Amino acid sequence: MVANFRPDSYYTESYFNGGQTDGYSDYQGSVNVLLREFRKVVEELERFVPVGGHILEIGCAYGFFLKAARSKFKVTGIEIAHSAVQSCRHDGLDVYRGVVSAPLLANIGQVDAVILLDVIEHLPDPEHDLLLLVRALKPGGIVVISTGDFSSVLARRTGPKWRLMTPPQHLWYFTPGSIAIMARRLGLETISVSHPGKIVPLGLILAQLARMLRVRLKSSLIAPYSSIGIPVNLFDAMRAIFVKPQ
Repeated sequence: MVANFRPDSYYTESYFNGGQTDGYSDYQGSVNVLLREFRKVVEELERFVPVGGHILEIGCAYGFFLKAARSKFKVTGIEIAHSAVQSCRHDGLDVYRGVVSAPLLANIGQVDAVILLDVIEHLPDPEHDLLLLVRALKPGGIVVISTGDFSSVLARRTGPKWRLMTPPQHLWYFTPGSIAIMARRLGLETISVSHPGKIVPLGLILAQLARMLRVRLKSSLIAPYSSIGIPVNLFDAMRAIFVKPQ
């Protein structure tokens, strides 16, 4: 973990609108692309969570996943960025500003599923947060985590130039084995670990390529491509699903 890293000062509005080289060029401009991807995740959730069940998303950003899920489930989010929380609330979403904590989770109550989509690698202490989240999870409830796969061929071949090697944005790196071990320590059982493809905003792809090539591109040049979705699977990102035993 990076010393003296303060998430509350790092994840601000500029992180989502091109103000940081390792953030998003135009997150809100990618809404339609991200909704398409998140609807696929919702379809998978329906296999494990009853309709009307309570879903809690950590790091919900501007609430696009919650919007995709709210027709099927009761949805709640936790997000650290003030502007993102305000946007979520404006759209009628039940979103708390802050980080995972016992008092906040007690206020939310027991949930049927906890969702962390490309979030766990950002958390200063992921195992501590997951411990609290598992306690808030009903027996039989699930945890869905998507993150980079540090053991993937692409990660091993590109090393420090790997597209997801971006400290302090990404503080932790996992493999299928290490994330399953951590889950087992927390009392969870593994349902699956897979490497699904994703629909990715072209603007994000261009921004990552520019960063890897050490080329500076103005966010205004990238933003127009944020609304274009490209199916991608580099097999260097995984989705793990765990269950809390009955």
